[in-house]
This record gives sequence, C-alpha cells and structure tokens, in this order.
Amino acid sequence: MDVLLLFFVASVALAVAPGPDNIFVLTQSAMHGKKPGFIIMLGLCTGLLFHISAVALGVAAIFKTSILAFTMLKIAGAAYLLYLAWQAFYAGSASVPAAASERRDGWTLYTRGILMNLTNPKVAIFFLSFLPQFADPARGSVSVQIMMLGMVFILAALIVFSLIAWVASHIAHWLNSSRRVQLIINRAVGLIFITLACRLLFSHQ
Repeated sequence: MDVLLLFFVASVALAVAPGPDNIFVLTQSAMHGKKPGFIIMLGLCTGLLFHISAVALGVAAIFKTSILAFTMLKIAGAAYLLYLAWQAFYAGSASVPAAASERRDGWTLYTRGILMNLTNPKVAIFFLSFLPQFADPARGSVSVQIMMLGMVFILAALIVFSLIAWVASHIAHWLNSSRRVQLIINRAVGLIFITLACRLLFSHQ
C-alpha cells in the first residue's frame, strides 16, 4: 500500500504537469464544454491502456532501442498535431453553429483522444522508464504489477483531467458567446498544436 500510495501521488503530479494530453483536454473543454472534454479524456486514457500493455509485454522497448520505429511514430504524431492545428485554424473561419454541430460527434472526439495519445512515442518510453521502478519481482509477476500500476495511473489521470475539463468548461459559454473570441481562441489553439508538433518532431529518444 505504501508503494501504491507513493505511485498514485507521483502519477497525479505527472498528470498535472503541462503536456499535450492535459493541454488538449483544457483547450477543447474551454472551447466546447465539459462533455466533449470528458469524451476526449476517455479517449486519451484508452490510449494509455495500449501503452501500459506495451510496457507489460515488452513491446515499448522497441521504441527505446529502435531509432527507425521511434522516428516513424514521432513523425506520425507530429503530422496528426499539425492536422489538428489546421482544423483549429479552419474552424476560425467557420460559423459558430457549424462548429457546434461538429463537436457533438462523440465518436470523433473519442477517437481523436486515442490517436493523440497513441502517436506520442514519448508516452511509451515514459511508461517504460516509470512503471518498472515501482514493480518488485519478489512480489510476483512483473507484468501483472505493471498492469495494476497502469490502472492506478489511469485513475490519477482521470481525476486530474476531469478537474481540468470541469474548470475549463466554465468559460466555454463565454467563449462561444462571441464570434471574435471564438476566432481568437481557435487560432491560439492552432498555434499550441503547432508548437506541440514541433516539440515532438525535434524530440530525442
């Protein structure tokens, strides 16, 4: 229990630290409201399941040792972020009602969250470095322990992301009440995605 408590506290701190995932939840909740933010959050956490399973099975080690695999996934992730940036800039010239009808598509938001998480190789490498530190071979299967720790991390992420979505959603009505504000926010979000894409593109193993 001491190890789990320490791991949970560390996980909360890591989920709070600024990164592509919580920034994505923040910006989307601020623009579109709490429900879309929650849906994206579920997509992001679904992506975490893949990364956790990859660590438990040893697959994530490939991205740490193979420059080609890391580079390919990094380029895919940067390309997806640039695609989201293009969408944000395009939404800046669209009408607010049209944007509202688009954001009601929960499946699109959910899959967007999954893709956002899966195409970030730094997440796989992070879990590969972070999770095994809290596993003890003397306590049984390391793979099972990593899966359990991963579930705890997802719980921490859900709590933090829910709070971010809830807080950010309180300004959604104000943002959507003004077309000018909507244009400014969409362009700001586009610039954030471009920055994150460049950061990912020039990252190293």
